[in-house]
Amino acid sequence: MTPPARPAVDAPRSIDPRIRQRRQEIERSRGRRRMRRIVVVVVALALVAGAVTVLHTRWFSARVITVTGTHPHTSDAAIVAAAGLDRHPPLIGLDPGTTAGRVEALPYIAAAKVHRHWPDGVEVQVTERVPVAQMAGPGASWSTLDGNGRTLQVRPGRAPGPVVLIVHTADGGVPPAPVGDTLPATASAGLSVSRTLPPAFAAQVVSVTEAPDQTVSLALTSGITVQMGTASDLPSKYEDVAAIVAHASLRGATTIDVTVPQSPTVSG
Repeated sequence: MTPPARPAVDAPRSIDPRIRQRRQEIERSRGRRRMRRIVVVVVALALVAGAVTVLHTRWFSARVITVTGTHPHTSDAAIVAAAGLDRHPPLIGLDPGTTAGRVEALPYIAAAKVHRHWPDGVEVQVTERVPVAQMAGPGASWSTLDGNGRTLQVRPGRAPGPVVLIVHTADGGVPPAPVGDTLPATASAGLSVSRTLPPAFAAQVVSVTEAPDQTVSLALTSGITVQMGTASDLPSKYEDVAAIVAHASLRGATTIDVTVPQSPTVSG
């Protein structure tokens, strides 16, 4: 039996020239759009790279540096060096928070803020710690402390001005901490008195002594000792001391006792 004949394969149909031309135009248009996108990306990258390069040149580096705030114990040069600004870094890479932290590591600096001023300026605002007391250290050295017991400076001799702080515990005397560190909590009573002495008689106080039981006494320039008791009710106790020093006859007196507020006694 003869197999059935296969159907004839359709011959390729020709494409209308107008359609072929339209398709070619579409392809060319797509190619032009792709090329435009590539050009835009390349130009943008070139501009960014150029901008970054320019921002890292000396024209945009920290060349004009200003230090503001009262800082009699810390020089401008020390602050600029601690901030790393003496190397004139590019402003684009300057982190104000990190830079301020480096400045605050200086012994006397309590707080610092750093502001960038384009194209080449940096301002460093600082606040210094206030020295309120000094403690005798090893040998002939003396340490200057702020009101929190932080050691700000070590000198070869006693400094004029701040009162002398002496702290005793059951284990003996408490030495000053290294520069940048603070006294232990056992010195809190003596520090509270040292940082709150009122102007009415602060200039007459030579030393503040904290006993092992955390009671405090003052030694005055007149040779009189003021027994303060604990570091509680200090404003009332200060009023008693100021009134006695200003108005009472202290001839022959050796001790002023204000451990009980508003009931002071004077003894000889």
